[in-house]
Amino acid sequence: MSNIVILVTHDGMGQAKADLRHKLMNTYLRLLDESNTLPAVICFLTKGVKLVVEGSPVLEVLKSLEAKGVHLVICSTCLNYYSLTDKVQVGIIGGMPDIIEAQWRADKVITI
Repeated sequence: MSNIVILVTHDGMGQAKADLRHKLMNTYLRLLDESNTLPAVICFLTKGVKLVVEGSPVLEVLKSLEAKGVHLVICSTCLNYYSLTDKVQVGIIGGMPDIIEAQWRADKVITI
């Protein structure tokens, strides 16, 4: 596992329509899951929290990544903002201090 942190700030990748954003994110996460180089942490902020809740098109691959030791940290403020706290299906609910700590420990931070 590499010391990389990925920040997910959208409910998919890019600015396209939802189905394309979700397809791209699913492909990205699946390829990460299949690789030998996994990130240490994936943090979900703003609309990114919508990917860890009931109905997310990427739940299965996120569960697989978590099972392989990737820490999934979800912004509690963002969950509260979108009224999604009770719908979380994967990861741990944390706060900004958890996200900052992950960033400081990382050798590299990638935002998608």
